[in-house]
Amino acid sequence: MTARLAIVGAGGHGREAMMVSRRINRLYNNWADIIFLDDVPAGSDELARLGATLAGGIEMAREPDIEHVIAIGDPSTRMAVATRIGDATRSSTLIDPDARIGPDVMLGDGVMAYPGAIITTNVRVGVHTHVNCAAVISHDCRVGDFVSVSPGVMINGNVEIGDGVFLGTGAIILPGRTVGQGAVIGAGAVVCDDVEPWSTVVGSPARPVRNGAGPATPAEQSGFRQHRPQLLPTP
Repeated sequence: MTARLAIVGAGGHGREAMMVSRRINRLYNNWADIIFLDDVPAGSDELARLGATLAGGIEMAREPDIEHVIAIGDPSTRMAVATRIGDATRSSTLIDPDARIGPDVMLGDGVMAYPGAIITTNVRVGVHTHVNCAAVISHDCRVGDFVSVSPGVMINGNVEIGDGVFLGTGAIILPGRTVGQGAVIGAGAVVCDDVEPWSTVVGSPARPVRNGAGPATPAEQSGFRQHRPQLLPTP
């Protein structure tokens, strides 16, 4: 236990990641210290109530004794930060003790699964994807890199989720659907049909309010980075 864990992003999502990492550390004693990194000064009162402080800027994640997770909710911002930190650094995978992960699930580096998250069987989840509280990913799904799965989302079986997708709170993806890269699924939407890349859909049944106009930034235009996921045994 010599490594430190850096939570990159000291906002609300980062504070939730601190909760998860401390729960893990109480059980497994993985890290000598858990710190926050951010280029923007965080609310000192919020961090103080957690007994935490901001240790430095994002580049500090490159230090050799640091593992990191990127606790930023927006997929494209998370991707930009990962690119800035670089591939040579060590990403940690955070699985809350109350998450349930099947024994044949493949998780990429930097994945976070929050309390009550369930990922069942024969599922592949890409790098730096967040599976939030009480979200469910059912059998035979493929979830890309840098995806945000908000609380209470239900992804049914045989679904494919592209890189950089944002799934709003309580959204439901019906079996066999495909959600294209960079799409946004509104809170509570019920996706009955395939969703085009870079489009936004809302409602039940989900209907587009923004058609797939292509990626919004040069970083997105170059495509989300691909990494080979690692096998994670059931906690």
